[in-house]
Amino acid sequence: MFKGSIVAIITPFKNGKFDEDTYVSLIHYHLKNGTAGIVPAGTTGESPTLSHTEHKRVIELCVRECKGKIPVIAGTGSNSTDEAISLTKHAEKAGADAALVVTPYYNKPTQEGLYQHYKSINDNCGIPIIIYNIPPRSVVDMSVDTMAKLFELKNIIGVKDATADLKRVEEQKKKIGNEFLQLSGEDGTALEFNLRGGQGCISVTANIAPKLCSEFQEASLSKNNDNLLSRAREINDQLTPLHKSLFIESSPSPVKYAAKLLNLCSDEVRLPLVKIKEDTRDKIKSAMKHANLI
Repeated sequence: MFKGSIVAIITPFKNGKFDEDTYVSLIHYHLKNGTAGIVPAGTTGESPTLSHTEHKRVIELCVRECKGKIPVIAGTGSNSTDEAISLTKHAEKAGADAALVVTPYYNKPTQEGLYQHYKSINDNCGIPIIIYNIPPRSVVDMSVDTMAKLFELKNIIGVKDATADLKRVEEQKKKIGNEFLQLSGEDGTALEFNLRGGQGCISVTANIAPKLCSEFQEASLSKNNDNLLSRAREINDQLTPLHKSLFIESSPSPVKYAAKLLNLCSDEVRLPLVKIKEDTRDKIKSAMKHANLI
C-alpha cells in the first residue's frame, strides 16, 4: 500500500495564512500526475510553524480530497509524546491511512526513551505508524535494534530513513525482515536505496516533478527488468541536479521557489525560514531546465 513516489507535500501560504484553495489544487495536481501517496503536515509542510488548528486542517483536507484514491500518511510527530499522541489520534479520526512520526528533536532521548515514545503512541492509537529517522535534523539516530523491538508492536510498520547511510537498508532488512517497510527520505540516494531493498521514497522533489518521480520509482522498483532499470538511471541523472539544488538552503524554501516557477503556489514561508537568495534561485532554475521542467 505504501510504496513508490510519496510526496512530502508543501503547505502553501498567502499573506501569512494557510492558503486552502491552493493546497487543494496541489493535491489534485498530484492525483493527476501519478503520485503514489501524500504526506501532509510533515516537516516539508512546515509543521513546526503550523498552529494545531492548521495542522489538523491540512490533514483533514488531504484526506477529503484524496478520497481513498492514494494513501495519506499524516505527519504527526513532536518532541512532546503527549502532543504526538494527540496529533496521531486526530489523524486516525480524520481517516488518514498511516502516521509519519519523527524521532523527538532537541530532547535527545536515549534508545530506551525513543522506544517508550513510540510505544506510547502505538498503545494509544490504532493507525499504522512509520518511524521517521532523520539524525541531521533531530540529532538522535534510532538504532536498528530499537526499530526491531518497535516492529514487534501492533502499529509500527516501517521507517522513513533519512540517515543517508545506505548500509542501513540491508542492516534493517537482515535484522527485521522483508515485512518491515523501508522508505527513503533522500531523493538523491533513492535509486540505490531501492536497489538494496527499499520500497519507495517520501520525496521533496515530487512536489515539482511528480510525473518523473513516479516513473522513476516504478522503474527503480522493477529490479529484474533491465530496460526499466536503465530508464530509472536515466531519470535519476535528469533529476540529480534538482535534488541537490532543493537543499542548498533550508527546506522547504527552495522547493517552494521551484513551485512558484511552475505557478503552483507562492514561495512564501514562515519564520524562522526565509525566502532563498538570488544565487540559489539561479541554481534551481538551471536544475529545472536540466530536468526539462521549464
